[in-house]
Amino acid sequence: MEMNKENSLIYKLRHSLAHVLAQAVQQEFDGVKLGFGPPVENGFYYDFDFGENVVNDTHLKQLEKKMKKIISQNQRFERVDTDFNGALKICDELGEPYKKENIRNLFEKGETEFSFYSNGPFTDICEGPHVAETKEIPKGCFKLDRVAGAYWLGSEKNKMLTRIYALCFEDRDGLENYLKRRKLAQENDHKKIGRELGLFHFDERVGKGLPIWLPNGTIIRDEIEAFANELQKKAGYKKVKTPVLAKEDLYNISGHTAKYSDSMFPPISYKNDESGQTENYYLRPMCCPFHHMVYGSTKRSYRELPLRLSEYGDLFRFEQSGELSGLIRVRSMCLNDAHLYMASSQVKDEIKAILAMYKEMYDTFKLKDYRFRLSTRGNDFDSDKFDGSDEMWEISEKILKQTLDDQKIDYYIGEGEAAFYGPKIDIQFRNTMGREETVSTIQIDYLAAEKFDLKFTNAKGEDERPVVIHRAPLSTHERFISYIIEYYGGVFPTWCSPQQVRIIPVNETCIGYCQEFSEKLEQHNIRVEVDSSSDSFGKKIRKGTTQKIPILLIVGNEEMENSTVSVRRFGSRENTTVTQNEFLEALLREIKQRINHREPIGAIL
Repeated sequence: MEMNKENSLIYKLRHSLAHVLAQAVQQEFDGVKLGFGPPVENGFYYDFDFGENVVNDTHLKQLEKKMKKIISQNQRFERVDTDFNGALKICDELGEPYKKENIRNLFEKGETEFSFYSNGPFTDICEGPHVAETKEIPKGCFKLDRVAGAYWLGSEKNKMLTRIYALCFEDRDGLENYLKRRKLAQENDHKKIGRELGLFHFDERVGKGLPIWLPNGTIIRDEIEAFANELQKKAGYKKVKTPVLAKEDLYNISGHTAKYSDSMFPPISYKNDESGQTENYYLRPMCCPFHHMVYGSTKRSYRELPLRLSEYGDLFRFEQSGELSGLIRVRSMCLNDAHLYMASSQVKDEIKAILAMYKEMYDTFKLKDYRFRLSTRGNDFDSDKFDGSDEMWEISEKILKQTLDDQKIDYYIGEGEAAFYGPKIDIQFRNTMGREETVSTIQIDYLAAEKFDLKFTNAKGEDERPVVIHRAPLSTHERFISYIIEYYGGVFPTWCSPQQVRIIPVNETCIGYCQEFSEKLEQHNIRVEVDSSSDSFGKKIRKGTTQKIPILLIVGNEEMENSTVSVRRFGSRENTTVTQNEFLEALLREIKQRINHREPIGAIL
């Protein structure tokens, strides 16, 4: 939920409750000094210097009780405005050194007017707004969540304060719904499921943010890649393979060293034996400069356009250590990248075709909770951040806007979110916790052709610059798989599941029959296993469920006699008995058509 200071009830509730929390803390503990207490996504927090007091999660219920008592007093929020000296005087009277330091910092940045809000005996420097009275705070809308440490002003050179985080929503139902989502999200966290199912691994000896794909995870990657390649082949894409590193010269031309160097690994430097000059090579953060070299490797005619080049490219980006998070943000990644080269008259049709491909991908994965963002340069832009003329930006933004309008697609504007070379369409997905991530992009680029001197011969025999579209339908393998692990709760559709079928014999006499049928399935490239362990039948069923196998085949004496199998799908306790051939035909159809029989947990939330 987005917060807006001027008209958002949720912002007012969170801001007001932060003051109520601070008042409760001061009443419960002597000598407490106040830091910051802002509203944030899903709630608010407040930083405190507790002095000699030790405060942890065990104190939260006590503080919640005190907050409820304060709210019941129906305190009014009243504002007082003052100047710099007046603000310092108030902080001296309150005995708040951190607030006083903050006022001085704001004054140095040009602030000359300051406001304070009081509710009951509590006063705090604050811009507002707040609810008028505490009686406007709904019962059950908040919960103190956890205690953490936080350096004053975010600097490790400063004192470590105690931060109390709280959750807050517009009503009790909103809070309970969030807590339910969070519990499910924690149970289905991709890092947890990744370990349990043996999908990927991180090791400090390899390095932070460098995932190692285990056999089960590699199967999922390969199946998604095969799906994408199938769609791209149908759409006329041509596959290429390019190096994972290049000389600095290439990135100087593309603009990456000037605009993107903070996200690139440091150069690999060596002395050229022939020239004696030191040369720098960089691991690539993107494939686009390499694809421009493919396009420019030969003379092009308008008859070849659009030329659609695709590559599953390994990329390397030096993300900050504090930003690394499982597979969501990594330093080594693989992107289903593509660059399309075309005449300006072909741009709209190509974008429409890309959007149609994206929709087919989303529908196959049963992805539903997403929205479109038109990412622009914006009016108040930083000229050092973006390349190109105003005219180029106006034209390219207009094309993307018209295409979305023609397709009757609702979207919102993301000012300042464009790539440095052009605007883009970002498709934003919400994960199981409601947080938004960019999964798919379509970027329009008028600059690449000029930078790399790309041309084609038009119908008049004249040279013309192509327009370039950059597109990535399913983010990186790493981010997308982290998303669908949580979206499916680790129960993947049969077509991309690491193990598709597990055959469970009821007793030892059935093992031979199970193995024969397993071999028959393997001949059709079905990923199947027979559980011939000494475990009890019940334990085998539980193990298959725990390991999230989509289809369990149960075989007893009756199935052996009738050449049948008893089919049980994940999440169901009902069995359906069919012949071997009926099962095989249905399974092959399910895999070929990529049918997903189960509604993903993320679609239910």
